[in-house]
Amino acid sequence: MELNTPISQVGNLGRIFAKKLKRLGLETVKDLLFYYPFRYDDYSNILSISDLKSKKSGTIKGKIKLIANHRTAKKKMIITEAIICDESDSIKCIWFNQPFLTKILKPGTNVYLSGRLDYDKHYGLQLLSPSYEIVRKQAPIHTGRLVPIYPVTAGLSQKQIRSLIRKVIPLAQKVSDWLPRFIKTKYNLINLTTALEQIHFPFDKNWLEKAKHRLKFDELFLLQIKTQLIRQKIKEKNALSIRFKSKKTQEFVKNLPFKLTNAQRKCAWEIIRDIEKNQPMNRLLEGDVGSGKTVVAVIAILNVALNKYQTAYMTPTEILAQQQFQNISEMLKQYEINIALLTRGISIISKKGVIKKSSKKELIEKIKKNEIDVVIGTHTLIQKKIKFANLAFVIIDEQHRFGVEQRAKLIKQTTKVFKQKNFSPHFLSMTATPIPRSLALTVYGDLDISIIDELPKNRKTIITKIVKHRELKQTYQFIREEIKKGRQAFVICPLIDPSDKLGVKSVKEEYEKLKGTIFPDLNISILHGKLKAKEKEKIMKEFLENKINILISTTVVEVGIDIPNASIMFVEGADRFGLAQLYQLRGRVGRSKWQSYCFLVPENPSEKARKRLNAVLKAKNGLELAELDLKMRGPGEIFGTEQSGYLESLKIAKLSDIQIIKETQEVVKNLSWNTLEKKYPELFEKIRQEIKISHLD
Repeated sequence: MELNTPISQVGNLGRIFAKKLKRLGLETVKDLLFYYPFRYDDYSNILSISDLKSKKSGTIKGKIKLIANHRTAKKKMIITEAIICDESDSIKCIWFNQPFLTKILKPGTNVYLSGRLDYDKHYGLQLLSPSYEIVRKQAPIHTGRLVPIYPVTAGLSQKQIRSLIRKVIPLAQKVSDWLPRFIKTKYNLINLTTALEQIHFPFDKNWLEKAKHRLKFDELFLLQIKTQLIRQKIKEKNALSIRFKSKKTQEFVKNLPFKLTNAQRKCAWEIIRDIEKNQPMNRLLEGDVGSGKTVVAVIAILNVALNKYQTAYMTPTEILAQQQFQNISEMLKQYEINIALLTRGISIISKKGVIKKSSKKELIEKIKKNEIDVVIGTHTLIQKKIKFANLAFVIIDEQHRFGVEQRAKLIKQTTKVFKQKNFSPHFLSMTATPIPRSLALTVYGDLDISIIDELPKNRKTIITKIVKHRELKQTYQFIREEIKKGRQAFVICPLIDPSDKLGVKSVKEEYEKLKGTIFPDLNISILHGKLKAKEKEKIMKEFLENKINILISTTVVEVGIDIPNASIMFVEGADRFGLAQLYQLRGRVGRSKWQSYCFLVPENPSEKARKRLNAVLKAKNGLELAELDLKMRGPGEIFGTEQSGYLESLKIAKLSDIQIIKETQEVVKNLSWNTLEKKYPELFEKIRQEIKISHLD
């Protein structure tokens, strides 16, 4: 067998289960070797039968004295009973509906048995459905050790996948150890072959930790290399230098209806300095909901437009695109700047605050002729038919991880002159998701980061409360009083996994409940991702105009929707959300002079849920919450389903492995890229195979 041998050729087990394993993405011997357990059952401490009786669970090694099958009284179940003995005592074992065991476990056979004891009033203590394994010369794999537990699929048991991996584990010797010796020595890393052997069948906990450390290091190291190569590729590109128009910028800032915070000024200056360079800017602008990221971006947009270049502003949703079009048009209405909104359903142009309709065809032609300065839209902007005359600046809102690919597509849509000169636009990604430091170090290693870490001075602290079910009536009454004062309310229902059909239904059920019995006299509407764009637009417009008192929604409102008059955020099933997500939702209110409130209603009022929700009440800022959420729930919760794809390369490492992240960063930082191929050919080849960034070429 070789590493690329198909699983179907690995004995009878491989032939039988190849199709099922393919469902797990496993097709070759190498795939099996790199298919890691997600946990381990500790059956390593082998007890005597007398000790097992006092400890209630564990592993014993004994001889089968008797074994037999019999049917239950109703003849619906076959029970296999056995008596096992060792030098200290004997014990009864029971298995259900496994009559074949009498052919495998015969009297006189020495076996390992792992499981828990159950008390029966007739027979006393007995082992219930224990794992079993016949004692052989080689070490056991299903009992009597740290037993690996793998993700499996229907029709595939743990024993079957373990036996299959045990069969191919000798081929770990053929896996090339691509990590240079000096790195392994410095960071006390075991060889890759040993790591693969020990991750599947560890000698003990110490060896398991060594294996985990090595394999985590490999994954994070490759992730760090990828971000560094992206950074390097971007530096090789040319960019249009955007000359800073200081006088016009000062006038713009002076005429704003509010005073910029020091954090906004600092971030704006970092961006201005970057876009003045001939190398493309690659920056992430992070700031809490309501911290004023848009105005910082507009300062840069203004300078790009005054230099006679184009800006593309991409948003994840049509609602956000419309809102940003209105905001940016309003802020730049005193300038001769053409701003366009281009989505699947809308194509309009704004100049000096005057909005004109335009056909899509006409608008696309204007973009090509450099008659549009700023184009705001969704993924519509990266359609092949759209060509930019001189695109100098790209802003991507709340879709940071897709920035590299999207920018690559936009570059392809610029004029031939741009491509010939190896031009790349300056790139700004914006997010209101608080990103923990360890995530920023790893996932955003290719980006410079600017953080707006203060809110505007006039913002009142949002009063947040965890609401018990018995307090709901009182809370509903409070919401009614607020609406009487002219305020509005959001009611959020959990965003359930896309495959779970209950996601939208829960919103509708909440609507039936509130409209039917609690607020029958109020205007209530619903909003969720499955509504058509025109319906969403109509609902948001009516909510903005205060024609809707209560908007029941999924977390589609989490990103970018600005309703200054809304003063109440009511979150059903609050324990189903990540802490950073709750922080985002709460930031949808408290955006005006009115006192605002956030009510969190947990579905499961357990101690753990209450502890998590209390963190929302106490946290000083979103970053603090995100760090806590990372420890409690992992990175997937911070990124959500759409943005977790970038982390798929992490099978065993976690972004909370901060020490290993620091180690891999240190290594990558000190690598000499020019001599890499000559000095460390195996490492160079691994990087070439694993990391594909050709879309930057």
